[in-house]
Amino acid sequence: MPDPKGSFIWYELISPDPAASKTFYDAVVGWDIEGEPSGQMDYRMINRSDGGQAGGVLRLTDEMRGHGGRPIWLGYLHVEDVDATISAIEGDGGTTVMPATDIPDIGRIAMIADAMGAPFYIMKPTPPADRSDAVSDVFSVDQAQHVRWNELSSSDQDGAITFFTKHFGWAQDGAMPMGELGDYKFIYSGDVRIGAIMKRPPQSPSGGWTYFIGVDDIDRAIAATGEAGGRIVHGPQEIPGGEFSLHAIDPQGAAFGLVGPRK
Repeated sequence: MPDPKGSFIWYELISPDPAASKTFYDAVVGWDIEGEPSGQMDYRMINRSDGGQAGGVLRLTDEMRGHGGRPIWLGYLHVEDVDATISAIEGDGGTTVMPATDIPDIGRIAMIADAMGAPFYIMKPTPPADRSDAVSDVFSVDQAQHVRWNELSSSDQDGAITFFTKHFGWAQDGAMPMGELGDYKFIYSGDVRIGAIMKRPPQSPSGGWTYFIGVDDIDRAIAATGEAGGRIVHGPQEIPGGEFSLHAIDPQGAAFGLVGPRK
């Protein structure tokens, strides 16, 4: 069966220096990002050691910077109709960052932002000709080298929950107290807990998505992050189940998270 509506089906790093990003993430996560771009665009696939793909890396150009582009990780949400979704989202205060575009043999995509300004992609993928029932496996709740958790920090936590449950079929169920920040509210796509939506901390200049990448050993990944020029900004902290998570910034300035066991 195809990916359900609202599932994360791809992740993309926008980087001013894809070669440097390869050096960094290959060391920290264990990926093998392509050394050369695929096709006419400077786009490089992120290869996992199991033979699958974790997403892609797009070069941040001067033209993109001129339109407000910056180093960032972005997720792609599956929709059945890109144009109808854009119309509905704009009707609820969201904005179109990049208009709907058809990519041959890949699908129709657009970049949008929720009413609070957090950007992400929507996509109606074109399945491979020889695998019409293909589904994405870039997200996993427990596997290393996959994104394992999707966290939205929002200036309007309840508004964001209403937005994503309405437009993408998510459900909100359960929460974890976070002191002055209130509850950390869990979100589900179908019966899978895919992440959480939280209130934006006062010291954070802007909200947005943080994607937590699975690693085999959190301490090894921490050491590799520092050695490769990244910076840990919060954590590691133990999470339910006994693993550890952290927030970090890569050498090009893109925020990301890591999650994994301590060995």
